[in-house]
Amino acid sequence: MIEPGKIIFVHGASSSGKSTLARGIQAQIGLPFWHISIDHLRDSGVLPMDRFKSREFDWKAARAPFFDGFHRSLAAYAAAGNNLVVEHILDTPGWLDELVALLAPFDVFFVGVHCPLPLLIAREKARGDRPVGSAEQDFHSIHRGMRYDFEVHTDRDAQGNIEKVIAAWEGRGGRSVLGSRAGG
Repeated sequence: MIEPGKIIFVHGASSSGKSTLARGIQAQIGLPFWHISIDHLRDSGVLPMDRFKSREFDWKAARAPFFDGFHRSLAAYAAAGNNLVVEHILDTPGWLDELVALLAPFDVFFVGVHCPLPLLIAREKARGDRPVGSAEQDFHSIHRGMRYDFEVHTDRDAQGNIEKVIAAWEGRGGRSVLGSRAGG
């Protein structure tokens, strides 16, 4: 019998520092973890981004099945015994409930990533690969009503945040707040 994978689920606004945190966790945690994100799929060529950008294909029509498949893949990876550091932006109604149901069988550690708005805006501008304003939109909405197992503020020392998340994950006990949402 395969032991199911463990999941560290990193949630925050666009440009908040999720990738830096996830890469650091992966590089320093004591077990092998995959680092999974939508950006990896987009940047690897999995999606026909040029054809979406040219409007040959309709992203609005493709978005829901894409994210449904992404969410289901997380459960499949973990069921196969893979540990995951997932970075995501839960910006669509129903996604949290969907993920709670899909990830209920797994040990999930839910991490909230916070960043002050002026820094988010500056990071988004410096990146140049995000729609202008998406970080601010996320800032005002995605943490509303959320509870986390652990939270970090990315205007602080990145290495310190990585170490704190790993220590909190290693010292976790009981059920994740994400898992406690299952069943209502």
